[in-house]
Amino acid sequence: MTDSINIVGTGYYLPEKVLTNADLEKMVDTSDEWIVSRTGIRERRLAGPEETVSMMAAQAAQAAIARAGLTAEDIDLILLGTFTPDRQLPSAACLLQARLGVKEAASWDFSAACSAFLYGLEMGTGLLRTGKYRHILLVAAEKLTSVVDWQDRNTCVLFGDGAGAVVLGLNGGQGRVIDCTIGADGSKDKLLEIPAGGCEEPITPEVLEARRNFVRMEGRETFKVAVSRMARACKTLLKRNGLSPEDVTWLVPHQANLRIMKGVAKAVGIPVERVYINVDRLGNMSGATVPIALAEMDHNEVLKKGDLVLLVAFGGGLTWGASLIEW
Repeated sequence: MTDSINIVGTGYYLPEKVLTNADLEKMVDTSDEWIVSRTGIRERRLAGPEETVSMMAAQAAQAAIARAGLTAEDIDLILLGTFTPDRQLPSAACLLQARLGVKEAASWDFSAACSAFLYGLEMGTGLLRTGKYRHILLVAAEKLTSVVDWQDRNTCVLFGDGAGAVVLGLNGGQGRVIDCTIGADGSKDKLLEIPAGGCEEPITPEVLEARRNFVRMEGRETFKVAVSRMARACKTLLKRNGLSPEDVTWLVPHQANLRIMKGVAKAVGIPVERVYINVDRLGNMSGATVPIALAEMDHNEVLKKGDLVLLVAFGGGLTWGASLIEW
């Protein structure tokens, strides 16, 4: 019998501080009605100075490891998806390793923006199939509010902070990973980007003055491409596995924007009642949204044995991915 790759534990971390739409009304020219009607977001979490990516990731990871009935010593490898690491060097994954006390396990960051968790599932399942590892810790964590332009009302209302984690293992566990698909289109890099801060355009006084070190997004075009690519990824997985939209118990999309999520569900043919939604409470946390949603569903016993869960995300790069999981 072929070994199955399973999610054996889930965990998440959210900062305590809540930033409401009423708070944002005092910061930029916006309103609760404007934000809710366009995004579905009512509040989001805001990390404090001490709540770095590695700190939030460690909290989520510890919860996932404990829920798996394991200890830090059982982790063989750490994958951390983020584009807001604590520092440029060393990686946030290495800092996470030190926080957890996971001695000498290979650890690295990877960047796929909002698709990070789906990219990580593809990597993690592939690495487990080599037989070299028993348990892989996969975390997606972002401190997006550290790269938000608080003068741009079109983007600052969207983002929040948090971390989600799973432990992947062979056999056992609750969530069997059936299949994954990932993709990218680098030709559309300008739709969603942080223009400066890399080697192409280092930070200078002029860059700071122009606020080019913050997130920029072409919202309308991003919306269209996001719905198209996510729907296509979902349909690809369903067709490849001989399934129909009726077979899906839950669609768990990246919590970017309620209108995008509903658009994807409609394009795939899944009723909105079977779409898991927490964007109203947490906003867009980039790659962390999908594992946080999955962990919430697990911890609150929303997921039942035999449920077919379809995860899907889209982000800057452009990147996208989807995964089918049987609970």
